[in-house]
Amino acid sequence: MDAAAKTALAREEEPLVEHDAPQIRDPQPEPGAPETSGPAQPWNKVRELALKQLDRFMSLEPKVLRGDDPDAIHDLRVASRRLQQVLDLLYPGSRHGAMGKLRRRIRRSRRALGDVRNADVQLERVHQILARKRSARREAWEAVRDYMVDHRSEEFAKAVRKLSRQNLAVFYIHLKDFLTRDDGEQQPHPTYITSDGDEARTESFETRVSRSLAAVWQAFEAKVAESHRDSQAAVIHGVRIAAKRLRYLVEVLQELKTPGSSETLAWLRRLQELLGDWHDLEVLEQMLVAMVARPAYLRENLPTAMEVEKLILKNRANKGRFRELYYRQTLEGAEYQKVRNWAENLELKIEN
Repeated sequence: MDAAAKTALAREEEPLVEHDAPQIRDPQPEPGAPETSGPAQPWNKVRELALKQLDRFMSLEPKVLRGDDPDAIHDLRVASRRLQQVLDLLYPGSRHGAMGKLRRRIRRSRRALGDVRNADVQLERVHQILARKRSARREAWEAVRDYMVDHRSEEFAKAVRKLSRQNLAVFYIHLKDFLTRDDGEQQPHPTYITSDGDEARTESFETRVSRSLAAVWQAFEAKVAESHRDSQAAVIHGVRIAAKRLRYLVEVLQELKTPGSSETLAWLRRLQELLGDWHDLEVLEQMLVAMVARPAYLRENLPTAMEVEKLILKNRANKGRFRELYYRQTLEGAEYQKVRNWAENLELKIEN
């Protein structure tokens, strides 16, 4: 695993709640009024997690727009996933209406930066290779670096245009109002839960979390099973995305001190590291193929293009090894079975 990937994973492992960030607290009760307790407390804690991730998401936008901070781009994408997963827990089924529109802005903002993030990871990899005193096929790697620098610049310009269309300042005001509103319509309540549909349902916090975990686990397991039948890149990438959703939900359970959540997170991080290594090599191959597939480049740089093709073949061999490691760690792996048992049999008990 290269240094860029290790740094990215370490940043993703930062606590879900940043304890040195400004605290966002629920409104204090009037003097003499009873304190909020009992089943309301876990809902308030999850809502606080959403508000903290919203603040983090927004605080990163100016750094991203400067264009020279790869870590900010990565961190904003991670914050967007964490925020979206907490919102899914608070407002399940809200694919339409006001919350659905807000969720789509989060997703579009993250996707706008996807190609820029991929380019940053690959540039860091190439810089590390060229920094070695002895680097095989140095001329080919230098050509790859030049191509990636231009590619990154083009993708960043596209990303800025896409982000500007999301109007994140307005998004922030609307979502914060949604999360802090206390009108009985949008605000989660200990047992009375509404979504954007016509029906309101009564559901305890424990039932909601258990149901959400079951749904996210089943989606993840289905993707894993599919990947063992079909090894195409798009299928394995689907496992990677499903693993992220599962991980960020389990992070919420860890914040609630749920037994077994820390061990599950540790396994998910290892799996994410493995899938991340595979994904980075898949993206590298796509970029190298795109580079040499240009007719004008082939005509003018045929010897270099032939060297790049050798890099592609070596990269495919390395990618295949990571894929095989992933297969061994899923479905029949002992740790996988342990996590499955935990996810399918979790009996959540929240201490007030």
